Amino acid sequence: MSAYSSRIAFLTALLCIALLMTAFYMEFVTGLVPCALCVAQRAMFAVIGISCLLYLAPFYASRLVFASLAFLSSGLGIWLAARQLWLQSLPEDQVPACGPDIYFMIERFPLADSLQTMLMGSGSCAEVQWTFLTVSIPGWTLLFYVLTALASVWLMLFRGPRPFRLFKH
Repeated sequence: MSAYSSRIAFLTALLCIALLMTAFYMEFVTGLVPCALCVAQRAMFAVIGISCLLYLAPFYASRLVFASLAFLSSGLGIWLAARQLWLQSLPEDQVPACGPDIYFMIERFPLADSLQTMLMGSGSCAEVQWTFLTVSIPGWTLLFYVLTALASVWLMLFRGPRPFRLFKH
C-alpha cells in the first residue's frame, strides 16, 4: 500500500495548485473579490500543497511531520469552510456587519486584529458570489478539504518501509 503514497502526495499537491490557480483566475480574470475567509482558505491549500511536496523528500522521518502538517491544515480548512457556509446560511438580519477588505486591514491594522478578522469572517463572507451545481465556493472547498484530510491520513499511515540502518542506536 505504501507504493501509492508518493503518488497520492503528488496528486494532492497538484490538486492544491489547481485549486489555487482557479481561485486566482476567479479573482483576477472574472473579478470576484475574495473575502477574509477565502484568503485564509487559500493559505491552507498552499500549506497543504507545500507539505505534500515536502513529503516527497527522501527522508523517512520527515514524512510523518509533513503528512501531519497537511492533516492539521486540512482540519483548519474544514473549520474555515464550515464557518463560511454557516455565515452564508444566516438570515440577513443576523449577518455580521461588513468591514473593510482583508488587504486594507493587513496594511492598516495590527497583525493580530487582521488575523482575527480573517479567521472569524465578516458580513462580506456571507455573500454567495458564485455557485456550481447549486453549491457555493465554500461548499466546494469543504469537499476538497475533506479529500485532502483523507489523503493526509493515508500518508500518515502508509509512509513506506523503514530505511535500512547499518548501525542502530
